[in-house]
Formats: sequence, structure tokens, C-alpha cells
Amino acid sequence: MKLAKILLAAALAAVSLPAFAAWPERPITLVVPWAAGGGTDAVARILAAGLEKELGKPVNVVNRTGGGGVVGHTEIVNAKPDGYTIGLATAEVTTFYWSNTAPFTYEKLTPIALVNFDSAAFNVAANSPWADLRAALDDIKKQPAGKYKLSGMGAGAAYHLAFAGLLQLEGIDPKAVVVVPSQGAAPGFQELASGGVQIVPSSLPEGKAMFDAGRVKSLAVMSKEKIGAFPSVPTVKDAIGKDYEGGTWRGLAAPAGLPADVTARLVEVTEKVATSEAYKSFLAERGFGYAFAKGTTFGTFLATQHKNNGEIMGALGLRLRQ
Repeated sequence: MKLAKILLAAALAAVSLPAFAAWPERPITLVVPWAAGGGTDAVARILAAGLEKELGKPVNVVNRTGGGGVVGHTEIVNAKPDGYTIGLATAEVTTFYWSNTAPFTYEKLTPIALVNFDSAAFNVAANSPWADLRAALDDIKKQPAGKYKLSGMGAGAAYHLAFAGLLQLEGIDPKAVVVVPSQGAAPGFQELASGGVQIVPSSLPEGKAMFDAGRVKSLAVMSKEKIGAFPSVPTVKDAIGKDYEGGTWRGLAAPAGLPADVTARLVEVTEKVATSEAYKSFLAERGFGYAFAKGTTFGTFLATQHKNNGEIMGALGLRLRQ
């Protein structure tokens, strides 16, 4: 009789235990480390719309700007790892540690998916004496450091590191071309057209207006394949016979320690959104480069980017940590 009462009590307790619903039960915050209206913000919002549709819960984009991306990335890293705060990480997260602007590395993130890669291009003025990439690199190699300058970003930014890596590939000191900092590609192209600098290593879409006006030309794009909207621009492989890829990227990430089931669900729905024709068309229409790598593959990409950027920043004298 006593055993029967115990069993009955246990059964009643089991019935009264609350059932835990599968994630997500409430709205999700998607942190963007850059300002509203920019490229990263645009990619985040199209992703958020797709995730919201797949998950059946609101996905709210929140812009956390400041410190060249440090503020927003710090918020992602420090968030509770429960799946309700995620973020759109950018290439800068693999440089913060080396430049001593933040104490964390990519290892403080749970990689969900790489969703975009914008290749840098070797853009010069239309009247540049360099007819092709080989001529430009050979000339830079022969001239004293500082003779040529580039602009369109700050020192140590993703496109600067991509350009420096190309110089290293050719055995050229990456400090040979001096950076004239600017707040983005637009003022950099103006400086290029006026003769203040000789190179702007931005993406091709960022220079489209100047290309169309006949004021700028591109000697090569640092990608594996030609960019569809710019079929006349050769890849580095086409131009000098060497494989090289460099640029900036964006990827969905969460704080480290995210539960395995939530990670798997996020990877699953992000893959569905980021491989859809609607998403691909969105990127193509706006000139963004398409790329996709999920989960651990994205994690390997982050590790490689961290290592490579540390080496390049060291060669540039911008590395402040070992």
C-alpha cells in the first residue's frame, strides 16, 4: 500500500512538472556592430527577416556602434549564451586581439554561418600609368617605400590587410605602400581621382560610380572567380598566375557556450535562409559577394582569418600582441 502511494505521488508530480518548450520561446535580438543603413546592416536585416519567418518569432536588429566595431562585437561575446542574443560578426573581429583594441578572439563566439564575402580589388585612377597588375606590382617593388599611397579605409582594416597580403605574395614589404586614412571608400576614390593617392583596394561595387564615369579602372579583383557585374576585371590568378583571395566578410555568430541543440537549430535555419534564391538575389542586386559556410567550417574559416591577420598585422607593424 505504501509503495502504491509513493508511485502515485511520483506520477502526479511528473504530470505537474512544467514542460520546457523548444527554443525559441520569445523574440531574438540580432546585434549589428555597425550603423544602420550600411552594408552590414542591410545584410543583417534580410537575414533577420528570413530567420523570423523560419523560427516563427520576431528577430529584432539592434545597431551597437562604436570603437570600429568593438562595442557591438563585445556585446555579442558577453551576451548570455541562450540563443536570444546573436550577432552579425564582421572581419574586424579577427583583428581586435592583435591590435589590442579588445581582449577577446573569435574563440569567444559560437560560429553559425559565413553569409557574405566581398573581395577587395586593386583600383587605380583611369590615367594611371599601370596597364595591368603585373606592371603595378613590379613598379611598387622597385620604388622606395612611401612613394605610393592608398586610401579608402583606416590602417589595419580588412581591405588594407587584403592588399598587404597581396604585396607579401609578391615578396614586397607590405609597408611599401602608405595608408592615407579615410572614412570609407567614397572619399578614398575622390582622393584617387584627384591624384592624392594611387590605389584604393575597395570592393568593385563601391567604385561603380567612378568606373561608370571613366575616372577609375581596376587592375584585378582578389577573388577566386570574376565578379559577374564586372566581367572585364581579371582575378589575381588571371593577372599574375597566382591564386589569391582577400577582402571582408560577414557571418552569423552567437556567444561561446551556446547549447548544442540551439546551435544546430540556428545553423539549420540560417542555411535555409542564406542559400535561398531570394537571399542570393538580394546580394547580387546590391553588389555584395556571396559566400556560405556553416558551423564548424565557418569556425575553421575564423581560425584561419585570425592567424593570417595576425601575421599580416605583424608585418605592417600594427600587431601589439603575441
